Amino acid sequence: MDVLSLNQLAKVVYDYCGLDYRENITSLEAKIIRRIKEQGLSIRNYIDFLKVSPNEWDIVVELLTINETYFYREDKQLSVYEKDILPKFLETNPGRSLKVWSAACSTGEEPYSLAMTTLESNASLSSKVQIQGTDINKKVLKHAMNGEYNKRSLSFRRIPESWLTSYFIEQPDSYQVSQDVKSMVSFKYLNLLDEKEMSTIREEYDIIFCRNVLIYFDQPTIKQVATYFYQSLKKGGYLFLGHAENISNMGTGFETLSTNGTFYYRKG
Repeated sequence: MDVLSLNQLAKVVYDYCGLDYRENITSLEAKIIRRIKEQGLSIRNYIDFLKVSPNEWDIVVELLTINETYFYREDKQLSVYEKDILPKFLETNPGRSLKVWSAACSTGEEPYSLAMTTLESNASLSSKVQIQGTDINKKVLKHAMNGEYNKRSLSFRRIPESWLTSYFIEQPDSYQVSQDVKSMVSFKYLNLLDEKEMSTIREEYDIIFCRNVLIYFDQPTIKQVATYFYQSLKKGGYLFLGHAENISNMGTGFETLSTNGTFYYRKG
């Protein structure tokens, strides 16, 4: 093991996307060494290769990111969104659209679940709620845009049975998200640590969902991303994180809220 070069590679990965392998270079090596050998390079030369071949980062991200997700995940948060936030928004903002951001959306189950939850609340909201899904992994984004999921996929482990008949078109071996749902959702590539790109998003969204992503970051990176989210939200906007993620004591400006034991955040 070339420990010195692996440490350098871990630092390069950390700087690029926030994934922190600096204390776990053995895992980093296991995930990426095959690709490095395919390129016929040493680890040190691979670092130089990344500098002159930015498209190679797409492969690195595919190898290092974890994309486990499913429909109707963390249903208590979806319930808060459906029963508390949506009615309040309709009451206070009758004339404009609601903009929702699903950050690190993986293969699309989360933004599609938000669209379905919205339709469950009020079918007429299909034209008033705009959901943007983003991810750093271009391969999973293509899957999300396609909106087709194998019937045997774990994506359906928690989905209400009625959703399958209402919001999907059944194929022989898969379910295709219906056009009514797809029309509410768009997808694009985004690196949450891209300072230049993130700085362009100012008070654009009413709600952000970013669940089970920050657990892979260290504390400084979590605070940095949380600050970006704060800047991206309109005043009074909401942020939902995974149940194991907490930014309450980071001084990012968010107010911590709780509804029926579900914790989330609001921009003051």
